[in-house]
Amino acid sequence: MHKCLCRIVKIPVFVINFPGTSPPPFYANLISCSSLQFFNEGAALHTEDEFDTKVKTACQEQRTGTVGFKISKVIVVGDLAVGKTCLINRFCKDAFDKNYKATIGVDFEMERFEVLGVPFSLQLWDTAGQERFKCIASTYYRGAQAVIIVFDLTDVASLQHTRQWLEDAMKENDPTNVLLFLVGTKKDLSSPAQYSLIEEDAVKMAAEIKAEYWAVSSLSGENVREFFFRVASLTFESNVLAELEKSGSRRIGEVVSNSDMKHQI
Repeated sequence: MHKCLCRIVKIPVFVINFPGTSPPPFYANLISCSSLQFFNEGAALHTEDEFDTKVKTACQEQRTGTVGFKISKVIVVGDLAVGKTCLINRFCKDAFDKNYKATIGVDFEMERFEVLGVPFSLQLWDTAGQERFKCIASTYYRGAQAVIIVFDLTDVASLQHTRQWLEDAMKENDPTNVLLFLVGTKKDLSSPAQYSLIEEDAVKMAAEIKAEYWAVSSLSGENVREFFFRVASLTFESNVLAELEKSGSRRIGEVVSNSDMKHQI
């Protein structure tokens, strides 16, 4: 994995409540990172250490006035039981539920970030892997800025099926405007020999479909946070560059308060 200077701390955030109550603080993870972190240099969307100069300049200018706000839609697709919901829950709730329950239709999570001082959110759409729910789930594919295609590192067939999932997702989106991520889950269940073989195939697949490859464990949390911060960073950068191209120096997005931020990159 590419190394970067990264610091993760937990900051207590107290919420004002009714008189006579003393709610405990909740903790927000604040990350300050001097570079963009990728998993595999041979299967990364780009390998630059920092955000695009135009993006950094635009964000610095926004700090002096009102703050721009952007939301990106991310859809998560893949076979039944590959671990899509567990992946999202590990990041959003820092939890792992061993009692498997198949997603019916679509579930939705919203995660807030602060990227280069600018508010940013990811809409994470968790879609069903069952064939009978495909027609329902596919109606939510449209308008995605990123597609996360999930497969099981212990199941070669699930990797082979990722092409079909990508094809289905792209029917509703412009391929030139969507970032693709190929994610292998259940890394903790894969033996070193098994992992080495399937990773080789996964990296080849990622190169063919122009996706970025990651391997994670939702059980242990290995690489999960790093992966979603990478998704947030790249979709944010893509959004800002597109906005700058369309509108020059016009303020990016809608005006919101900084106070709603949960994550900081």
